[in-house]
Amino acid sequence: MEISKRKVIRTSTVPGSLRALLKGQLAFLNQYFDVIAVSGNGKSLEHVKETEGVRTFALEMQRQISPVNDFISLLKLYLLFKREKPHIVHSITPKAGLLSMLAAKLAGVPIRMHTFTGLIFPSKKGSLQKLLIKMDQLLCWAATDVFPEGEGVKKDLINFGITTKPLKVLANGNINGIDFNYYDPAAYSDLQKQELRQSLNINQNDFVFVFVGRLVRDKGINELVVAFNSLLPMVDKDESKRLKLVLVGYYEQHLDPLLPETVKEIEDNQQIIFTGAQSDVRPYYAISDCLVFPSYREGFPNVVLEAGAMSLPSIVTDISGNNEIIETGYNGIIVPKYDTELLMENMLYLFKNNEARIEMAINSRKNIIEKYDRQLVWNAVLNEYKAALAGKNISN
Repeated sequence: MEISKRKVIRTSTVPGSLRALLKGQLAFLNQYFDVIAVSGNGKSLEHVKETEGVRTFALEMQRQISPVNDFISLLKLYLLFKREKPHIVHSITPKAGLLSMLAAKLAGVPIRMHTFTGLIFPSKKGSLQKLLIKMDQLLCWAATDVFPEGEGVKKDLINFGITTKPLKVLANGNINGIDFNYYDPAAYSDLQKQELRQSLNINQNDFVFVFVGRLVRDKGINELVVAFNSLLPMVDKDESKRLKLVLVGYYEQHLDPLLPETVKEIEDNQQIIFTGAQSDVRPYYAISDCLVFPSYREGFPNVVLEAGAMSLPSIVTDISGNNEIIETGYNGIIVPKYDTELLMENMLYLFKNNEARIEMAINSRKNIIEKYDRQLVWNAVLNEYKAALAGKNISN
């Protein structure tokens, strides 16, 4: 049987992860395999079916720990795998990973792969951390192949004793790479940028810091707002008026709330511009001068890759992923997490030092093109599939 007939099932907890994190990759792999995408139901799953050209299957999995619902999802995955008889099951996201790997092992799927993106347990404590560690240990026990998204994730998996199995970072890290032709600052004309700036009440000579992502505590938004406000008195009055902070994303106050004073400042400060969630973030990178991304934890952040492809230097925290993409002085600046004062000082540095910022901007796009082209990542995934199939001597 031809290799294109071999069956691969990719799973994630929610369809938005398939749509956003694996954009284009499923269509690429579908040239070589019969790919099925499995996740909870939703418009994003239908979008994956249409844009990636793969079969999809809706199967609800709850992100929170729920023994009864988790058992039902496990049983449904087991029955799905027994019926479809895939050669490979490859999961992303924590809950889908645990349930898919267990169900695939029980169903006798020969190749069971999981990619760890951002880890949750390192930021937790006590009994919750112990439970999350046990869950990831169980996941790795059931998997045949474990891929950390980056070297920082790999280090945590080793240090916390999650698994003794070989851990391999594909390509240079990240789950999907970047389409640098899509994230290209040259795609936006001066007129387009001017119109967007005007719609946001940003003047032509304003200096724009941008954040893209969820507006939650774990993304460092409390520190970012404090740092921005502390920055304003550090320059003279006319220069201060030029500074803008654009926040592109959405709140999750029910899951990871910001401090009330942070929300109030975002609402009241006319130099902080909240755009809400955007289906296309490229125009907001295009009108900005610097990304600020003070997150507490990441796997391998797409936002920093996207900003780099759009020729933005980044000020990031010293965490997994961030410190693998950014080199201080070359394409951005790394600061300790939680350190509001150093965050502010480096925002001030890039505002004041235009020549250094421009050089970092040039290097940022160069770095993405050389190391994180999505085709590089896709080929690495394809090669792992082929090698695993050859290793199991699977020809049909």
